[in-house]
Amino acid sequence: MGLTGLEIFKQLPKTNTGDCGFPTCLAFAMALSAGKTSLDKCPHVSEEAKEVLGAAAAPPIKLVKVGTGEYAVEMGEETELFRHDKRFYHPAAIAVLIKDTEDVAACVAAFNELEFERVGMHYVTDLVALQCASGDAAKFKAAAETVAANTNKPCLLICQDAAVMAAAATAVAAKKPLLYAATNENYEEMTALAQKLACPLAVKGNGLADLSELVEKITKLGHKELVLDSGNRETAQVVADLTQIRRLAVRKRFRPFGYPAMAFTTKEDSLAEITQAGVYLAKYAGLIVLHANKKAELLPLLSWRQNLFTDPQKPIQVEAKAVAIGDVTPDSPVYITTNFSLTYYIVESEVEASKVPAYILPVNTGGVSVLTAWAAGKLTGDSINKALKENELEVKVNHKTLVLPGYVAVLSGNTEEVSGWKVLIGPREASGISKFAKEKFAR
Repeated sequence: MGLTGLEIFKQLPKTNTGDCGFPTCLAFAMALSAGKTSLDKCPHVSEEAKEVLGAAAAPPIKLVKVGTGEYAVEMGEETELFRHDKRFYHPAAIAVLIKDTEDVAACVAAFNELEFERVGMHYVTDLVALQCASGDAAKFKAAAETVAANTNKPCLLICQDAAVMAAAATAVAAKKPLLYAATNENYEEMTALAQKLACPLAVKGNGLADLSELVEKITKLGHKELVLDSGNRETAQVVADLTQIRRLAVRKRFRPFGYPAMAFTTKEDSLAEITQAGVYLAKYAGLIVLHANKKAELLPLLSWRQNLFTDPQKPIQVEAKAVAIGDVTPDSPVYITTNFSLTYYIVESEVEASKVPAYILPVNTGGVSVLTAWAAGKLTGDSINKALKENELEVKVNHKTLVLPGYVAVLSGNTEEVSGWKVLIGPREASGISKFAKEKFAR
C-alpha cells in the first residue's frame, strides 16, 4: 500500500516554490499520494527522498508494452476509476483471434484491412491473438512466423503448454509478443521463458484470490511485465473481477493487482459479442480478445472506445485551418463554422453533398459548437477576422464574401465592420447548406 500524503510531505523540501505545478509542497504530496502527479515534477527533491518515495511515485497500475516500434501497444498506467476525475490514458487494446488451424495468412490479410476513418479519426484493431488450437509445436511456430511476417501489429500468443509456446515465442521474440498464459501448473516455465525473451506475460488465475497469489509467486521470480486474467468467463463475474482489480490497484495500492487486466469474449452471436466487449471496455479491461473480424461488427466497438478514452475535459476539435472541398476556384464560397469536430464534419459532409466546391473555415473556439462559442464570446467578428487573415482567404478568393451560420446572424454587422468582408446569412441547420449552395452559387 502507498504512503500517505503526510508521509510523503515529510520527505519533500518544503520550500513551496510552485515549480511542481502545485501551490505548496503539501498539496503536491497529497496529489502524489492519490496518483495524480509524479515525483519527477518536483525538481528539488533529494536523491534519498526519491528512494523512499519510489513506490508512492509509481502509477498504481504498471505500464506494460506489447510489440515494438510505432505499432507497440501500451496498457496500464491508469490512475482513475472514473474518467471525469481526470481521464483514462491508454485505450483498451482490441485483439482479433486467429487459430493456427486456419489459413493464417488469409486471416492476417483480413485483419490488416480492419481500419476505419470516421469524423476525421483513424480507428484500428491493435493485436493478432494467435491461438494454438492444433497442439502441434511446429504448426504453432509456423503460424506465429506467418503472423510476424504479414503484419506490423503486435501479437498475443495463446498456449498454456510451455514447450509449445517456447518454439513459437522464440521464433518471433523480436516482435515482443504477449505470452498467454502462466497458470499454477506452468508458471515457473512460462516465467523463465518470458524473462529469457524479455516478453510480457499474461497471468491466468482461478478467481481473484488465486490470481493475486500467482502474481506474487511470479514477481518473486523477478518478472514484472504482467497482464492479469482472473480466469472467469461469465460476463457479470468478469466485470466484477475487472472492477475489483482496478479498485484495489487505484484506491488501495494493492501491488499484486497493479497491472493491466484482460478479458476474453465468449458470445457466439456477433452482436452479443460486441456488446460483451463493450462492457469489458468500460469496466476496465486493458486488452480484449474477441472473434469478431468484420468492419461492420467492430466499428461500433471502436467508436465506443474512442468516446470513452477521450479526455472529457478537452473538447474534440479539428485544426483551425481553411479546408478546400472539391475543385475550388477564386469564385468558390467561404463557409464559417467552429473547430468543434462534430460541427465541422457535419458541415463538411453537407458541403460535399451540395456538389458546389467551397472553402470551410473552422474558427478556433476551443472546440465548442457555434451557439456555445457565440454565447461564450469565442465566435465574434474579431475571431472570424483573425481566422480569415491567418488563413489568407483574401488571396484564395476574389469576392470577399463569407457565409455565416444562420443561428449567429447577429454577428453579421460586427463581422463586416471588423473584417471588411460582406456577410451572407446561411441556413440555421447544416442540412440546409445543399439547397442554399445550389441557389446562391451553382452555375
